[in-house]
Amino acid sequence: MRFPLPLTAKIAGHIIKHKLRRTPKFAMVLQLEPLHTCNLTCTGCGRIREYSTSLKDMMSLEDCLESANECDAPMVSICGGEPLIHPEIDAMIEGILEQGRVVYVCTNGMFMRKKMKAYLASVYSPTLEPKLRELLNADLISEKDIEKIRQGKKDNQPVIRPSQWMYWNVHIDGLEYTHDLIVEREGVFKECVLAIRMAKMLGYQVATNTTVYKETEMTEIEDMFRYFSALEVDGHTISPGYDYDAAKKDMQKRLGKDPDEFFLTREMTRQKFANIEDWGRRFTIFGTPVYQEFLAGHRELTCTAWAIPTRNIAGWKAPCYLMTDYAKSDGHYPTYQEMLDKVDWDSYGVVDGEARDPRCENCMVHCGYDPSGALGTCYERGDNWKNFKYNFGARPAVDKSGLEVDAFNGCTVGKGHLAEAKAAIQSADGCRETEAEPTAAK
Repeated sequence: MRFPLPLTAKIAGHIIKHKLRRTPKFAMVLQLEPLHTCNLTCTGCGRIREYSTSLKDMMSLEDCLESANECDAPMVSICGGEPLIHPEIDAMIEGILEQGRVVYVCTNGMFMRKKMKAYLASVYSPTLEPKLRELLNADLISEKDIEKIRQGKKDNQPVIRPSQWMYWNVHIDGLEYTHDLIVEREGVFKECVLAIRMAKMLGYQVATNTTVYKETEMTEIEDMFRYFSALEVDGHTISPGYDYDAAKKDMQKRLGKDPDEFFLTREMTRQKFANIEDWGRRFTIFGTPVYQEFLAGHRELTCTAWAIPTRNIAGWKAPCYLMTDYAKSDGHYPTYQEMLDKVDWDSYGVVDGEARDPRCENCMVHCGYDPSGALGTCYERGDNWKNFKYNFGARPAVDKSGLEVDAFNGCTVGKGHLAEAKAAIQSADGCRETEAEPTAAK
C-alpha cells in the first residue's frame, strides 16, 4: 500500500462519512501555518513578501489545536514559513496526533537533525549505544552530539517521536545543484539528505515535496525520485510552480527577474508532466491517479480549494493556500464555517478551459486539484476503482539503481535562475568541489 492501511482507512472513512451525510463541502487536509518566519528565501516562494508585516507573529499552541478540531480534517499539513522554528512545534505535533489525525511536517530540512537528536536524548539508555554508533559511522551525528544525548533530556517537554501517523515532508526541488540554486543557499540539499537518512534509521516516515518550474529538467526529477527510492523514502508529492501574485512580486522586486521565465503555464505543465502516470507506477507518489491524468492533460478537473483550507495568523485564509482575496473580508475569516459559507467558490478556478478568476488561469497545484480526484467532483466512470487500486495496491519496489545517481552534482552560482547560473558557473574561476557523500555538521 502507498499509505499504511490505518492511514488510508482513516482518510477513506472520512470521505465516506461525509458522502453519506451529503455534506456539500468538507475539509480533507488542513494547511496549518503557525508562523510565516523562515530561514530561507526560496525563489518561487512569495510567502515572506506576502506576510512581511507578520513575520514575527505566531499562532498559539491552543489556536493551532483548536483549528484542527474546528475543521476536523483527518490530515494536518503543518507548513509556514519553516514550522520547526515555532517554539511549541513539538507540543503542536503531539497534540494533533492525540486528536487522532495524520500529521505532515512540511520542512526545508535544516532543523530536522536537531529535533531528532532531542528525541534521542529523551529516550536515552545504554541500550541506545549501538544505534548512536551506527549514526556516528554514517556521519549523521558527531561525538559531541553523542555526549549531549547521553546527558538525557533535562525537561519534560514533548519531542517529535517516530509515528505511523506522522511524516517529515521535506521540500526538495532537484538534485544538489538545482535545489541549492532555488533555495538560494549552498549546502541545503546535503543537509536534507543527511536528515532523511537519519530519519529512516530512527524509524520515522519521510516524504519529499517537489515543485516543478519552467527550467526544471524532468529527467533530473526522475533521477531524484530514483535516488530517494534507493534511500527508501516513503513517498513523494509533486506539483507545478504557480505564478501567484506574491511569488511574482518577489521575483520582480527582490531578484529583478521576469516571472514568465520561471513559472509554468497550463500548457507547459502538461508538457512537463507528460510522464507522470508512468512515474506513479514506478515511484510512491502520494495522491490520486485522477490528479496525475489532469497534470498530463488527459482530463479536466475543477478546483476544490475548500477541501484543503488554510489557517494562519490572520484567520481562515480564502480562497486558497496561495491566493488571498483582500477585497473580501481582508482575505481572512474568523471561523472555518464562516469561510465556507461566505466565500463565493464559483468565482474561482478553471471550468471547461475558462478561468473564472484570471489569477487561476495557470494554476494546477495539488492543494487545489488533488482533492478533486479523491472526492469525485469531476467523476468519470472507473475513477473510484482507479483510486482504490492506486492507493491500496502494492507500493512500487525500491529502485536500487538510484544509488548510481550523481545526486551531489556541484555547487551553485546565482539565485533562482538556472540558465543564468549555469552560464556563471562555467566562467567562475574556482567553484568549490563538493564531496561525493555529505559529512556530518560538527
